[in-house]
Amino acid sequence: MSALWTIVLLFISNIFMTLAWYGHLKLKQFDWFNSWPLFVVIVFSWGIAFFEYCFQVPANRIGFEENDGPFSLVQLKVIQEVITLLVFTVFTSIFFKEQALRWNHLAGFACMIGAVYFVFMKT
Repeated sequence: MSALWTIVLLFISNIFMTLAWYGHLKLKQFDWFNSWPLFVVIVFSWGIAFFEYCFQVPANRIGFEENDGPFSLVQLKVIQEVITLLVFTVFTSIFFKEQALRWNHLAGFACMIGAVYFVFMKT
């Protein structure tokens, strides 16, 4: 059950992370937002990132094997990166339709997903 909670919390965390990191690029199309100085945009993004940490930290604590979770530190990181790619791909497809994903992007994502196999492989 802790594996499922870890993954769910990581998904929620990554939604906030993606909004904090890239959402301001889409909001720039609005005059009210475009007039904000960079410092204000940074503080705005930090405000969103706060919620990322509210989910990321518990996910890592629940999931980490030294806290009786199912995942090693490396496994947690790889899971997080794959979830980041999934969330980023959906976000880009919805909000940045002019930024088409190409075959080479998808091939790179597939290589990263392949990393999951190697990281979770029993040796």
